[in-house]
Order: sequence, then structure tokens, then C-alpha cells
Amino acid sequence: MLPGGLLVLGVFIITTLEMGNDFQNTLRRLVFAVEKSMNKKRLWNFTEEEVSDRVTLHICSSTKKILCRTYDIHDPKSSAKPADWKYQNGLSTSWLSLECTVHINIHIPLSTTSVSYPLEKNTKNGLARWAKQIENGVYLINGQVKAEDCDLLEGQKKPRGNAQASSCSFDVRVLTQLLLNSDHRSTATVQICSGSVNLKGAVKCRAYIHSNKPKVKDAVQAVKRDILNTVADRCEILFEDLLLNEIPEKKDSEKEFHILPHRVFVPIPGSTVMLCDYKFGDESAEEIRDHFIEMLDHRIQIEDLEIAEEINTAFLSSSMNSEAPLDNRDDEQPKEPMQTSIVLKIRQNMGMIAAFAVAVLAVGIAFHYFSD
Repeated sequence: MLPGGLLVLGVFIITTLEMGNDFQNTLRRLVFAVEKSMNKKRLWNFTEEEVSDRVTLHICSSTKKILCRTYDIHDPKSSAKPADWKYQNGLSTSWLSLECTVHINIHIPLSTTSVSYPLEKNTKNGLARWAKQIENGVYLINGQVKAEDCDLLEGQKKPRGNAQASSCSFDVRVLTQLLLNSDHRSTATVQICSGSVNLKGAVKCRAYIHSNKPKVKDAVQAVKRDILNTVADRCEILFEDLLLNEIPEKKDSEKEFHILPHRVFVPIPGSTVMLCDYKFGDESAEEIRDHFIEMLDHRIQIEDLEIAEEINTAFLSSSMNSEAPLDNRDDEQPKEPMQTSIVLKIRQNMGMIAAFAVAVLAVGIAFHYFSD
């Protein structure tokens, strides 16, 4: 639910003062369990400069007194440290937004040696290689390359007050390297595969950074993490749906096309920050609204929902709010509607055929060489 730049910093509980001590150990286990669960899906790592403390809050239901403690998540044996909890005015509205669209074309071979692994694990290993491209990419902020330690707001008028902070948004473009540098060695490998997964399309990303002396490196880091998080989350959601609705007759089909879920944003009351969720094409706006209400415990209107990715068809021209067709390899437009911005294509047995062809070619070249 959290876009780039936002993290789960802790957990809280509301009880009577007498029951507070009984739940301290439970809160501690919950903090480490939440972090462990989230760390399994991450395609990125924390930096050494980032704070590793996580917070537990006990709020007394009668006196409203708050007891705050912190734990170091990098130390499983970390003990509780007392901390002060203070409120700040206007904190929720002092955020700058960064938006970008990343076009992806990720090919993930499914090795026969890892056939016992679940599809999610195979795909995560493939996404890890793509994540390195995102980490090493060049990021243009409003069309410019800026130094990492440069002030993000340098060269433009800084927003004054909370009212104008919400209107400050940055357009980010990502440039990834197509070739390795000359100082990197690259070797070809032959891998026997039972199939492959292709992820294609355009991913719309959004990140937030606080407006108090923001640095370029912090803004770029928030965008990177949102790109990696949203692709990984969509794959996980799709695979869970496929397992729940698996059709045995389609197991051995040569190709299967599946639509990854769309991203939906919803505003936080009293804040310029928006949370996100995902929806499949057959889910209605009412279902998504009810899901947000269940999670946020706040009344949300359907018009508050912002679907970041719309369904494209061959009969609609692209516009600012719609995305380009997914696969433009053929000049002719298909007569049926196109898939959404990202599709997942599973090819069965293609890897094995390719590996066999490469092996035959290698034998032929070796025979010709030694005969000469």
C-alpha cells in the first residue's frame, strides 16, 4: 500500500494502562515479524545511513498517555529503548511527489534444475537481475541530471506553507544501460529451461519525499524503490490468483497470457500523500473502495479512487492518461482489445529447444575447426 519513500516504522496498540506491560513482548515480536515479512519481497537493500530503529507505541485508552519504545531491527536480540513521541503541525501535508513511467521488457527463463521451486521464487530471482539495471540507471528530474548531494528544490521557487507543498510535483525519467561497460566481462551460458516468463508494458510509479531540505539522492532512491516494489507486488498478487484459480486443462498450453493487476491510488485524509492498492480487470470500483475502507477504517468515495493504468484497446488513440499498446511488433492492429499496460507471457519448452539448437551449433563449429 505504501508508495516509494514511505516505510512501515512500527506498530501500536490501544489498551488500558494495566494491560500495557502484558503486550510489550507481543509488540516486540510483531515489529520483527513485520520487518521479516516485508524483507522477503524486497528487491532492494537499506543503506548504511538509514535508521534501523522501529517503533512500538502503547496508547492508554483512558488517559491517552503514550509509551514509546524502539528496537533495532538489524539486531534480533535488541532490547527496548525508551523514546519521546512528539507531534508536529503540518507534517502530513509537507510532502513532494515524484512521478514516472517505466517501460519494461523482462525475460525470465525458468530453469529445469529449479522446477521444484515455486513460480514466485523463480520470478524473484529473475527480477533481481533486472533490479540491478534499475539501481544503476540514470534518473532525469524534470529533464535534468542533478548531482546526488544537490538540493532537490534548487533552481525553483520553494513552496511556502502547507498549502503550496501539495502542488509541487516532479517528473522523473529513467534511462537504463543497454550494454555493459568495456571493463565488464560478459560470457554466454547455455541453460536448459522448462519455460519462461515475459513481463512487458509500462509501469506508472509514484514516490514521496518530505519537503524539509530534500536531496536529489533521497528522491532518486524513493523512485527506485517504488519501481521495484510495484513490479514485485504485482507478480506476487498474480501468482497467488493463478494458484487459487488454477485450471488443470491449461497447464500444458504453449502460451498463456495474463493481465497483471492495475495500480489504484487513494488520498489520505488531511495529507498530500496517496496510498495504493491493486485491482484486477474484473473487479469493480465498489469492491476496491470497500477494500480501502476495510484497511483504512475511513469512508472513501468512488471518485476518490485514481486508477493509474487504464485498459488500452486497438481502437483508442494514446493520450496523457492512457498508455501505449503493449506489443508493437506487428504493424497490423489486432481486432480484439489489447491487454493492459503489463502482460505476463509464459512460454513452455521454448528454452529447451533453444538450448539444443545452440549445442548443435557449437558441435558443428568445433568439428569444422578441428577438421581444418
